[in-house]
Amino acid sequence: MIKETGGPVILIAEDDELSRRNLADLLEQWGYRVDAVTDGREAMDAAVANHYDLVITDLRMPRVDGLGLLRFLKEMNPDFLVIVVTGYGTVPSAVEAMRMGAFDYVTKPLREDLVELAVQRALSYGKLREENIALRDHLREKYDFGNMIGYSDPMKKVFEMIEKVSSTDSTVIIYGESGTGKELVAKAVHFNSERKNQPLIPVNCGAIPEDLLESELFGHEKGAFTGAIRTKLGRFELAQGGTIFLDEIGDMSPALQVKLLRVIQERNFERIGGLKTINADVRIIAATHQDLERAVEEKRFREDLFYRINVIPIHMPPLRERGPDIAILANHFLRKFNKSKKKNVTELDQGAMKHLMSYSWPGNVRELENLVEMLVVVKGSGRIEVSDLPDKIVKSQSDPVLTSLEFPENGFDFNEKIESVEREYLLKALEKSGGIKNQAAKLLKLNRTTLVEKLKRFNIRGGN
Repeated sequence: MIKETGGPVILIAEDDELSRRNLADLLEQWGYRVDAVTDGREAMDAAVANHYDLVITDLRMPRVDGLGLLRFLKEMNPDFLVIVVTGYGTVPSAVEAMRMGAFDYVTKPLREDLVELAVQRALSYGKLREENIALRDHLREKYDFGNMIGYSDPMKKVFEMIEKVSSTDSTVIIYGESGTGKELVAKAVHFNSERKNQPLIPVNCGAIPEDLLESELFGHEKGAFTGAIRTKLGRFELAQGGTIFLDEIGDMSPALQVKLLRVIQERNFERIGGLKTINADVRIIAATHQDLERAVEEKRFREDLFYRINVIPIHMPPLRERGPDIAILANHFLRKFNKSKKKNVTELDQGAMKHLMSYSWPGNVRELENLVEMLVVVKGSGRIEVSDLPDKIVKSQSDPVLTSLEFPENGFDFNEKIESVEREYLLKALEKSGGIKNQAAKLLKLNRTTLVEKLKRFNIRGGN
């Protein structure tokens, strides 16, 4: 039914043959594809069978009138764009049509310029709406990973890495300080992968005593040791077909590192006290707050295991490097705890938010979440002000690095100034540490890998 001549597709519903033909000719001259029907009943059938970018309908028609057609179209799709055509004496009906969701109306006799303007406005609105929906869906697909929230550049890089690695089966290691959300990254990678319908089994290697961790990882047979009163499946076995998340892998003992290396190399293992070899169809995601390169240098972590797990590194930025995300997260936690605690704290005022933005957040996102929970519970209602904040956060404003800043009378290039300051502190840290990168990273409270990346970016050559 639709003519394949290009351009948006418009349906005309008009019972007067001359008016219908004139309007159709006019629209086709403007480059639109047009279908024309004689009443609302035919228009309803056409709308069900075809896609239209816009419907132009007369109000007075046999069988089904314009209001009936409008009601049908809006029930079928609330976003349907409809322009109604009204004659003399039927303007009240046109107003009713607008109330029912018509985009616009034009009056007879039709003026070409007014019809063209109405059609252009409707189609432009529709196009903008579709672009916004597409952008929203794209951003949701690209940046909405479970409970992870962040719009800063460092977090966008994390989301991009998650998107790239999720479709693979490669081993991933997540670096980051405690509280940055490493487990959320592991969940995002797993639940965006082809293994998403299989288990994600977490193991906190730093929280389980060494003498129990081997059994937790690989399981044991009944009678394998004192207290083994029944056969137990290990986490690798429970994760078959899915993903195992080895959190704080840097805390694993050297003896267990050897056994883990064998599982990665051979893709199989045995339970403690067992003889049966079990295949390990498991993707490994690891995480650590430690600098594993340094741990390798200090002989605390096996070099061969490091290269086995350091296939695709993802670096979670500390909260202090995430800029505007601090305010976004604070407000998110405010809404979350208002709901869960049944409180009515309306907002963080400008002064309180300024202090949150300038605080260094050694405990990262976890510390911010805990703080907001405390503030919501204690405050109960109203606004959170500076006087409600703990002293350590308020006093952080007196940081000597901040108070030494000068602001030129005529302003300055912000990005250039920030890069200059960052470069200066990198050079000073290297100078103070005698060119030793590990020591410089300690002084700046950075991971060694983060420091190395920054030095490369500024083309600074350090020592060892």
